[in-house]
Amino acid sequence: MRTTAKNENCCWTLLSWIATGATGLYAELMEKLARTTILESLKSVPLWTRKGPLISRTFEFADFIVSIKFVNAVAKAAEKAGHHPDIDVRWNKVTLHLTTHDAGGLTAKDFKLALEFDVLASSVKSLRK
Repeated sequence: MRTTAKNENCCWTLLSWIATGATGLYAELMEKLARTTILESLKSVPLWTRKGPLISRTFEFADFIVSIKFVNAVAKAAEKAGHHPDIDVRWNKVTLHLTTHDAGGLTAKDFKLALEFDVLASSVKSLRK
């Protein structure tokens, strides 16, 4: 692909932005958490359990259709956040696993999404057939 002045300018702007530390919030969300911070963060998502470098929760719904509605809502939220859980669907049960592979463990981003998924589950549960 031939680069144009516009493309080069765009890339230069992005590199400038990164170099000036404008990604501080992103970096903070992606920083691997210390054990004590993980234990404290788990209090905000009491139905999630930690197993090694990930947190998990199994959600139970009325039936398969509601489970899939939840999975679709999770997919949209995950795509928007740019952070994707592992998803296991078993008829009326959906298990989500969160970890940040790039950081080598749990980050604030995992706990932020866990909270968001808890809220989504509540709203989907009210969408009975």
